[in-house]
Amino acid sequence: MPELPEVETVRRTLSELVVGKTIQSVTVSLPRIIQKPDDIRQFEMDLAGHRILEMGRRGKFLRFIMDGVVLVSHLRMEGRYGLYHSSDPVEKHTHVIFHFTDGTELRYKDVRQFGTMHLFAAGDEFNHKPLSKLGLEPLDESFTYEAFRKVMAKRSTKIKVALLNQEYVVGLGNIYVDEALFRAGIHPETPAYELSDDLLRKLHTMILETLNEAVEAGGSSIKSYVNGQGEMGMFQQSLRIYGRKDESCVICGHPVEKTVVGGRGTHYCPKCQPLKRTSIKKTKSKRSTASSNSKVDGEVRG
Repeated sequence: MPELPEVETVRRTLSELVVGKTIQSVTVSLPRIIQKPDDIRQFEMDLAGHRILEMGRRGKFLRFIMDGVVLVSHLRMEGRYGLYHSSDPVEKHTHVIFHFTDGTELRYKDVRQFGTMHLFAAGDEFNHKPLSKLGLEPLDESFTYEAFRKVMAKRSTKIKVALLNQEYVVGLGNIYVDEALFRAGIHPETPAYELSDDLLRKLHTMILETLNEAVEAGGSSIKSYVNGQGEMGMFQQSLRIYGRKDESCVICGHPVEKTVVGGRGTHYCPKCQPLKRTSIKKTKSKRSTASSNSKVDGEVRG
């Protein structure tokens, strides 16, 4: 799934391609992608005649900011936008077409069909799902260390799980969480509240460093990601830990290991990112307590 750097790259590309264009009509061939409004024809009519003024982003969501309405789009697993001439053949898996008055078309393709679109009156998008409960924006000035510390310092959950929670910090996914934790020297299973002020500060710095480097490289082309012009991102060539299972750590040479944290495949170096004994004991204690609590009258509750 595209993460913040990939979505930011798409935003920048679409800014060059579609800002200033006016929508003449819209064609939707896969209704379930349109989450708001419920009526697909209403969606098509509400967009007709509007001019795209700006491309915005909130976390992993794109915002097509127009004169009076805002379209919120999530690419999910494999959603892609591309600009075409109206005479170009429509490719398979093209589900939404925005026809512009200049004879070009913005086409949305999605092989997996998981992408979503919500249409709101301008300014109202932040008051409703999917944007209303999103957390700190890493590339915004509001993402200060103090704001980050307040969100993370008291969380008992594992730091990787906390970073993946979009209600705490938006835009971070599996790739960049692994990369930031590695750069900060933090084991992904460390409870967030156990991190010292120095480690939290370092993590904050590494999140910014990793995301900014990835944005400049155009994102990571893991699996099938390409930007709005069909170009692949290049940050995957700079990945230090993600996807490097059994390879030598770039810092110490120890083999990179892979485990599962919060249901997600997680890469780390056990030497550079040691899990402190206090964290191990607390994890075992919680498991023991959970096991004891599940036993009632000689039965074990699943």
